[in-house]
Amino acid sequence: MSLSRRQDLLRALPYARRYARALCGSQSSGDLLVAESLRELMAVDDPSMPPRLRLYQWISRHHAQGCKTAEPKEGMPQQARKLLLLTALEELSITDAARVLSLAPGQAAAMLEEAHTRLRSCAQTSVLIIEDEPIIAMDIEELVRQCGHTIAGVASSEAEAVRLARETRPGLILADINLGDGGDGMSAVSSILRHQDIPVIFVTAYPERLLTGDTIEPAFVITKPFEPLTLAVSTYQAVSGGVPLN
Repeated sequence: MSLSRRQDLLRALPYARRYARALCGSQSSGDLLVAESLRELMAVDDPSMPPRLRLYQWISRHHAQGCKTAEPKEGMPQQARKLLLLTALEELSITDAARVLSLAPGQAAAMLEEAHTRLRSCAQTSVLIIEDEPIIAMDIEELVRQCGHTIAGVASSEAEAVRLARETRPGLILADINLGDGGDGMSAVSSILRHQDIPVIFVTAYPERLLTGDTIEPAFVITKPFEPLTLAVSTYQAVSGGVPLN
């Protein structure tokens, strides 16, 4: 592989980690997928596809090969989940997402439309928002309601977040990383998860700084600012537990 393509591949790593973690529902399984894919991809030089797309492709293939669970009778098939994540979370065009999954563009478009329909009919949950900026918190509240969910509460500090989680027992936590003077979002979530098992989505303006693979990091990360569809897809994947590797 040429030096320039290796550099492009390394720049794509944080986004590949985000995709793989959301796909698997955990940091460890997602990072393992990325490591396996990267080792094989670095050994070849195939200029027919940009390195970032090629990495998404290998992650998707390894996931399909390693997932021993059958396709669900209800809910969303694996390919549809991958299309949603690639287009909403990773912001790929339907054309590029189809290339990644080796689908015809028309087939991918029809599958994505069906996935959107299923997404709109998925079960709602209550969401605890951890965000220290009042205006941003209000915007997130509106997005959460647009997705059909209810608001369990809005916390602007670690202490308030822990208290609200204990009192409301939400179905999902949507947390900012930096709470300013109110502390740290990841620390707040860590305290909550010691007593409750709740799926968590973190939001940050700089996902590449968070998705390094060097420390314990979240499985679900979305980038500020985000669209309602991005939140809806991430919520569905977080609440449904992804499609785990067994």
